[in-house]
Amino acid sequence: MTGMTALLIYIIWTLILALSYATYRLPLVLTGKKAANHWERGNPVDDPAILVRAKAAHLNSLESLPLFAALVLIAAATGQSDTVNAVAGIIVAARIGQGLVHLIGTSFALVFIRASLFLTQVALMLYLAFSML
Repeated sequence: MTGMTALLIYIIWTLILALSYATYRLPLVLTGKKAANHWERGNPVDDPAILVRAKAAHLNSLESLPLFAALVLIAAATGQSDTVNAVAGIIVAARIGQGLVHLIGTSFALVFIRASLFLTQVALMLYLAFSML
């Protein structure tokens, strides 16, 4: 998998996570059951637990997306795409895995798996950054 393809998949995954809780909320607003600003920061959260986890997974993806995108684009700009291509698929698989595990639940085992997948991504992105110096 190329870095650019991995980046596109990463973006699609992040958008899917956003839609997973936004599509639940939209009908509530359109039918007048909730105000459009019901979910503003600082308000109590009354979404089902899986949607709270979906939002957290979405925010996790957003946090690291710029870093991964920057690495892919730096590699492309400096003629080092082969370096990224070697591990981009693993990074994206770990990101999607982390998101799926986040959606499943919050038991100790699941949090451990999620953390392991996150650390895999961080380690590989650090590897990429140092490899391209």
